[in-house]
Amino acid sequence: MTADKIDASISLRSGDKFLVGRDRIRLLEAVAEHGNITRAAKALGFSYKTAWDAVNAINNLLPSPAFRTHTGGRAGGGAEVTPEGLRLIETFRRLEARLTAISEAIAKEGVDGQDEALLWMLGAQISTRNVFQCEVMQVTRGAVDVEVEMKASDRHVMRSTITNAAATALRLVPGRRVLALIKAPFVRLAQPDEHSDGASNFFLGETRTRTDGDANSEIALDVGGGKTITAVIPRVTADKLKIVEGSRLAATFDPSYVILAVN
Repeated sequence: MTADKIDASISLRSGDKFLVGRDRIRLLEAVAEHGNITRAAKALGFSYKTAWDAVNAINNLLPSPAFRTHTGGRAGGGAEVTPEGLRLIETFRRLEARLTAISEAIAKEGVDGQDEALLWMLGAQISTRNVFQCEVMQVTRGAVDVEVEMKASDRHVMRSTITNAAATALRLVPGRRVLALIKAPFVRLAQPDEHSDGASNFFLGETRTRTDGDANSEIALDVGGGKTITAVIPRVTADKLKIVEGSRLAATFDPSYVILAVN
């Protein structure tokens, strides 16, 4: 970058990983080109797990999946970018081009009159692993707490319990868009028959990946509709549950653990 040029980028992050950013858009473009996530990851120099984490995060933030897989296993299965994903790529590239033009204007004319560019550069630093874009469906106020019911997709309903003061500050009403955040250690996993499907925040899914550390295991659970829930549990618990790729599991989390955020 030359001294008189401003480099601008668009990104939404979760910890140190992109949710939607230039690298993730490149990954979607590579999947569209190669039709396989393993080949797409290899073409970009990504690990298989990094690529899966990226597309899972993107899918969780969109109303419908940007990416779908076809049967065939870890190495042989196909993958495709959905119309939603193609729209995401097109929108991102259009915004990036616009931001580049604004950046060049700043380089030539300074920041006076370029307030819009400063807004584009604002980013969200989020340490929580599970991030879902939701639409508020119902707000039920009690004496102290408020239960917020929201949908992450047509088939995924979540509930959060927050204080009255927080609900007022966030201006929560039906139709409002929010981000729902759940830290991975707050997600409980069990065999499907050990939990009632009438419980709040109950999701059935299939294990996509298991990553073991010395003490804990990270489990990525495909709960359908392009959504993934990630849990971090003691490794001994993962062994007891006999979790392997393809295992059916129930994921639950308490409504009080669901943090809400708005723009």
